[in-house]
Amino acid sequence: MIETVRVALAGLIANKLRSALTIVGLMIGVGSVIVLVAVGTGSSEAVKKQIDALGSNVLLVQSTPSLGGLRSSATSSTALTVGDATALQNSFQAPDVQSVSPVVNGNAVTLSYNGATYTPSTFAGTTPSYEQARSYSTTAGSWFTSAQESQHSRVLVVGPTVVSELFGGQNPVGDTVQVNGTSYQIIGVTASKGSNGTANQDDAAYAPLTAVQDTLTGYGSISQIVVQAKSEQQLSAAQAEVTAMLNQRHPPAPGSGTTSNFRVINQGSILQTSAASSGVFTTLLGEVAAISLLVGGIGVMNIMLVTVTERTREIGIRKAVGAKKRDILGQFLVEAVLLTGLGGVFGVAGGLAVSRIKIAGVQPVVAPYSVALAFGVAVLIG
Repeated sequence: MIETVRVALAGLIANKLRSALTIVGLMIGVGSVIVLVAVGTGSSEAVKKQIDALGSNVLLVQSTPSLGGLRSSATSSTALTVGDATALQNSFQAPDVQSVSPVVNGNAVTLSYNGATYTPSTFAGTTPSYEQARSYSTTAGSWFTSAQESQHSRVLVVGPTVVSELFGGQNPVGDTVQVNGTSYQIIGVTASKGSNGTANQDDAAYAPLTAVQDTLTGYGSISQIVVQAKSEQQLSAAQAEVTAMLNQRHPPAPGSGTTSNFRVINQGSILQTSAASSGVFTTLLGEVAAISLLVGGIGVMNIMLVTVTERTREIGIRKAVGAKKRDILGQFLVEAVLLTGLGGVFGVAGGLAVSRIKIAGVQPVVAPYSVALAFGVAVLIG
């Protein structure tokens, strides 16, 4: 075997350029499989992180406009109230619900501090349970408490973007800002979460629900209810319980054609749909890359056919001095495997290197199976 490998290496070295081009072809094929699958996996991970950033095991309850006006246009909707949120906290009727957070949004709310003004994209009043449900944490100060919420305390938790725009990046905890002319004290700064795909979660300010209702929105309807299930496995059960309770409190009008006046968005369903779409995307990318690997493999086959043809005299001499058919076959198989093995090694190295670079805004995530599969197919071709 050692002698066979030595002879095979000598044969490859004798045709340096041809061997190098064959190795490059396979290297591109193997590297493409690794990189494109990594891009698909990275895209899937990015979407999953954005969905997870919305919160842990979360359901979003929103009112749905009812139809019945001119040309069936949306004329009204059943408003959500704090009473609905309180009802959903019933542990007997909703045993799979962990917490319920009513949310009221302030529109075009302006923050003022020392002559500077800024309007965050989100200004909301809610309850302390919102912090855990939406997976927030603080880097300075703390979130407001149940006592502050019940006492209508005018305190504020702001995101990093608000800190940067209004305070020049300085720690604002303890400072007082004017919120549409009303004084609020900043007690916390949230950790950066980035975008959730639709909004910048760092460009936000949160205050106790009661304080926002006192000073900005009044005590009418609320914008939405954030419901946290006890676990990911209990999301669907919690959704059914929430829907049933709300339909009991606000039954759809007879003949309206709707089964519910509310829309309950299940984060788990969104994640499953996203995972299915990302899986198809990753598979397509892998198949495209596999074509380049196949082309590289055909190139190897072509080169080996040429090699055998032009070395007929050498083969005849070897057989004349006693070489058997398996010896000749082994020699050329070793040459082919050396070519594809080297191409596979360089392809894996190149693919891993390129996967460290962002591609089209996506940070690739190398899938170990793609490395093993691409390298294995390359050697198998040899």
